[in-house]
Amino acid sequence: MMVLGVIGGILAAIILLAVLYFIQPYSPLKSDFNQTAARLISGTKAETGVFSQEDIAKLPAPVQKYFTRCGYIGTPKMSWMKTVFEKDIPFSTGVNKPAIKIDYMQYNFVKTPNRIAFIDSSMKGVPFQGFDSFIQGVGSMKGVVAKAVTLFDQRDGDMDRACLVTVLSESLYVPNIALQDYIQWEAIDDTHAKATITFSGIKASGIFTFNEAGEMLEFRTNDRTNTSFDGSKQSIPWSAICEDYKQNEKGILQPTGFKAVWHYPEGDLVYFDGKIQSTDAH
Repeated sequence: MMVLGVIGGILAAIILLAVLYFIQPYSPLKSDFNQTAARLISGTKAETGVFSQEDIAKLPAPVQKYFTRCGYIGTPKMSWMKTVFEKDIPFSTGVNKPAIKIDYMQYNFVKTPNRIAFIDSSMKGVPFQGFDSFIQGVGSMKGVVAKAVTLFDQRDGDMDRACLVTVLSESLYVPNIALQDYIQWEAIDDTHAKATITFSGIKASGIFTFNEAGEMLEFRTNDRTNTSFDGSKQSIPWSAICEDYKQNEKGILQPTGFKAVWHYPEGDLVYFDGKIQSTDAH
């Protein structure tokens, strides 16, 4: 009986330590994300110019209309931007798989198309965190459960391209990116424009769709490979949808709702559906 009591005490202590570890705020992956953000910010030269008509003169007509409609002309250009989404965003883990609620933030950088994003969530009460990045031409997607166990860590050419085309999809949301030499624009018609991004030997392209007012509604591409948590891959169309344009405190008209969609042959999967809580542009 004494032995059973000792074993029971040890198990109780282990469970208590595990619970304390889960609920305490420190996370190695989040620490890595925060340190990466600080390093990228410190290595970024501040932008001093403003958006001008000359900047957009050679862009396709609907892209020019977007800059004018949203009020960017005459306002400061950004060198990087932080976006925090509202909490508990619905996030699908795959077709016919359960959705989870996530907290999400991202940083976009301009002169070098670096991008990092962090997911904070839980699965059946166990912490789950994800760190997506495109840094100096290398893309990666890492997921960790219980703050210490790596669930996946995907890095290859497909991931590089997928992460780069995500930068392109957000280039009008952080519009100084759209003016960089690594992006080339092609006119299509009054409400569509094609863009191609090339960096570090990687190339990806997609089509932007605008409404008659000049608001960007959707970016669609065939250059973002769908890589599941288990490493399986599918080549299917992907789109990012912008909704609910509102003026921010600086008078800029910005989308406040974002959806990410995989267009499977059997039907669309909206796997991310988030509302912006705050932005911080520098």
